[in-house]
Amino acid sequence: MNAAVQLATGSKPLIEVENLKVHFPIRRGLLRRQVGAVRAVDDVSFDVYEGETLGLVGESGCGKSTTGLAVLKLLEATTGEVRFRGQTVTRSSEQQMRPLRRHMMMVFQDPYSSLNPRMTVGTIIGEPLSVHQMGGPAEREERVQELLRLVGLNPAFINRYPHEFSGGQRQRIGIARALATSPAFIVADEPISALDVSIQAQVVNLMSDLKAQLGLTYLMISHDLSMVRYISDRVAVMYLGKIVELGSRDSVFERPLHPYTRALMSAVPVPNPKLERERKRIILEGDVPSPSNPPTGCRFHPRCAFAEEICRHEEPVLRVLEGNNRAEHRVACHLAEKLAE
Repeated sequence: MNAAVQLATGSKPLIEVENLKVHFPIRRGLLRRQVGAVRAVDDVSFDVYEGETLGLVGESGCGKSTTGLAVLKLLEATTGEVRFRGQTVTRSSEQQMRPLRRHMMMVFQDPYSSLNPRMTVGTIIGEPLSVHQMGGPAEREERVQELLRLVGLNPAFINRYPHEFSGGQRQRIGIARALATSPAFIVADEPISALDVSIQAQVVNLMSDLKAQLGLTYLMISHDLSMVRYISDRVAVMYLGKIVELGSRDSVFERPLHPYTRALMSAVPVPNPKLERERKRIILEGDVPSPSNPPTGCRFHPRCAFAEEICRHEEPVLRVLEGNNRAEHRVACHLAEKLAE
């Protein structure tokens, strides 16, 4: 654990992730022998502190969602450790995980496919209460109505079905379901990407209000940098299964240290037309390499305009820059000091 980060956030880690790897085997031939592996998440480490929102950003396919699923043990980790309040999640059996699951919930990306169309809203939201045997039928119904009010929906909707709701309303139902057991930690996987732009701000504001009201801790997975900047306390940037930069929101957005992060930030629209015309866009050349055959050394070097020989052969570690007074800001780049000048 980074003591400087703990000091900056003023709290202790709720989630600790150490050297997490999630590899999917590639099998071929009649006997389905393994001939390789897709390294979706490859040696990732970070902490999520109580009461904070950690934004996890990057291009599609970089391993963000897989990381979120592995943290909740909805996907088995290949190696590495995830701890929730000091208790190891990755090596726990299903029986040991059962009491933990009520404290760790997920809001899924697609509100159209994540809700069972054959179940009423009341049954969907109340299902976690039934699974964890919390309260009797009357108490569960009362809790479901309370949750509907909490997310801005009419409690009278309890007997309606998902197809009777808009996308934004369905995502509110998904959020209510995640809140049913009063969890401490929520993984939100692209919670607004499937929604109309006019509805996105409402859902983000709702999640922000719920965090303050209920003392929640979020891992917010997204490629929408504007949303991440608005709701996150700290930001982790992923590229091809690796975290390449990690720091406070303001530090990462105002002074990005990694060339990949700089390219991402240059693509964020600026509301001031004059500044938008004057600023310089960084266009990355080439395609993202395959996670089944990643480049040697720094994984970003084939697309990096500043790459040197060391970048092609030696993998950079996530570190604090020499002379950097922002101890919570770390970057995995051999040339970060030179580029920061």
